[in-house]
Amino acid sequence: MSEKRPPYRQLMLPYMSEGRGEAPKADLREAEARTAEPKPESPADTRQMMEVICGLGNLEKALKRVQANKGSPGVDGTTVRELPGYLAEHWPAIREQLLQGTYQPQPVKRVEIPKPDGGVRKLGIPTVVDRFIQQAVMQVLQGRWDRTFSPHSYGFRPGRSQHQAVAAAQQHVAEGYRWVVDLDLEKFFDRVNHDRLMAAIAARVEDKRLLRLIRAFLNAGVMEDGLVSPTEEGTPQGGPLSPLLSNLVLDELDRELEKRGHRFVRYADDCNIYVGSERAGQRVMESVTRFISRRLKLKVNQAKSAVAKPCERKFLGFSLSDQTPPKRHIAPKAVERFKRKVRELTRRMRGVGVRRIVRELAQFLPGWVNYFGFTQWPGELRDLDGWIRRRLRCYVWRQWQTPKRRVAGLVRLGVGLQLAWDTVKRQFGPWRAARSIALSKAMPQAYWSELGLPRLSRP
Repeated sequence: MSEKRPPYRQLMLPYMSEGRGEAPKADLREAEARTAEPKPESPADTRQMMEVICGLGNLEKALKRVQANKGSPGVDGTTVRELPGYLAEHWPAIREQLLQGTYQPQPVKRVEIPKPDGGVRKLGIPTVVDRFIQQAVMQVLQGRWDRTFSPHSYGFRPGRSQHQAVAAAQQHVAEGYRWVVDLDLEKFFDRVNHDRLMAAIAARVEDKRLLRLIRAFLNAGVMEDGLVSPTEEGTPQGGPLSPLLSNLVLDELDRELEKRGHRFVRYADDCNIYVGSERAGQRVMESVTRFISRRLKLKVNQAKSAVAKPCERKFLGFSLSDQTPPKRHIAPKAVERFKRKVRELTRRMRGVGVRRIVRELAQFLPGWVNYFGFTQWPGELRDLDGWIRRRLRCYVWRQWQTPKRRVAGLVRLGVGLQLAWDTVKRQFGPWRAARSIALSKAMPQAYWSELGLPRLSRP
């Protein structure tokens, strides 16, 4: 057989006839039929879910997803690029362990990344093989569970987005619920109770092998500084399965809020409940906090939670104005994070050409505006466009350094000699000079567009 087999062919190896090189198509169709997801679902179906997970179509889809997501290697050092070759050699044994219920995941690798508002977020990076298996499990479970989740839950669900969640929150405010109970769950992913989670899974899954596998993933441990620590609670962020399990845990909260008749929107562990008055909000805050603590065994972060007007809080990077009807705009903290990033790229001591800085901005800005362009205040984006250009003119002015270079630079860009000398002689500081008539004329919006700088606002 050729060494350059496409990934899906590598996963077919367990079904290929020994010594014939390739299984007949009829055999493959029969194998896929045996492992196809049964419909409609019945209690008996949930006793054979491991066969569905190990089905060829599901595995091929999982492999493509892991390869597309890329990511760093886990504790064993195996990279995503090496994964297909590893599976070609080891998949038959791994599959047998999965079907026997004896597969044992490796510990996750602890990685800390800074949070936008300070502190660090701890991620647990599984090995690429464990990521592949988790992805295969997640695809099957999500296909069965997602339709049972609350319509008010938007996080990590197919066909749902942060923009939809913000629009739903905006609709509640427009309907007159102008106070928000903003709940922040403290270290949610680190505090999920394993026994409660497994009980919720067991209510939906009868396949003991799958239950053992998920429990093994939860208890695999964390490697940090070369030492492995046990994990007795939590679902470490970083694996494909964790978001789905978090939605299962918080589905109980969704059902309780629905039973009470609340207007709410939840995105992962970020939950906003909309009420008609501050007094009602305080009552809801107390009762829901009590429910979360006693029933879910989780903790509400009192410092980050509040009852307030929506214009005073942020939800998924947006705030809602206090006018009628309310309009969404970029939250102040999100604007400050954006400016911090641009300042980092345009800091005076970088010592690189402005064209390189524009290229780096061109990599960052489209993704940012693709999300925050959802604002209904276009003036925010126009102001940020102008601020970015001023930062760049300031950077160029510093690079020119001497009066002669500054005059020559301005003249080269079409500024008259007299205006150029007048600007230099005034000895403006770089930030003030960046707003001068001379620099604005030398480097207008068209100049930056020619260099490839994207615009945040529409022309």
